[in-house]
Amino acid sequence: MDPYTPALLERGLKGMIGKGSRSKDVREAMQRHPAVYFAAVGGAGALISRCIEEAEVVAYEDLGTEAIRRLRVKSFPLVVINDAHGADLYEEGVAKYGRG
Repeated sequence: MDPYTPALLERGLKGMIGKGSRSKDVREAMQRHPAVYFAAVGGAGALISRCIEEAEVVAYEDLGTEAIRRLRVKSFPLVVINDAHGADLYEEGVAKYGRG
């Protein structure tokens, strides 16, 4: 989805959920158009899905699981990975705990 994300951010997208890191272009676009990227714990999809109270496809229905959805959630366990100020928890974790 990274190739499409800057255009979505320009059009008002404010939050995204995923598992992996985002590209430099996406992180820069998140600073220009304040937004946040949340990460969910990998492998816990069935458990996390119980926190979704409502889901509505708002774009790209033909992409199936990759479609853009508006979610209403309660007690949804996520971690902020990238914020509108340029922070990247994945990079911070490697810098702090990585072995090199």
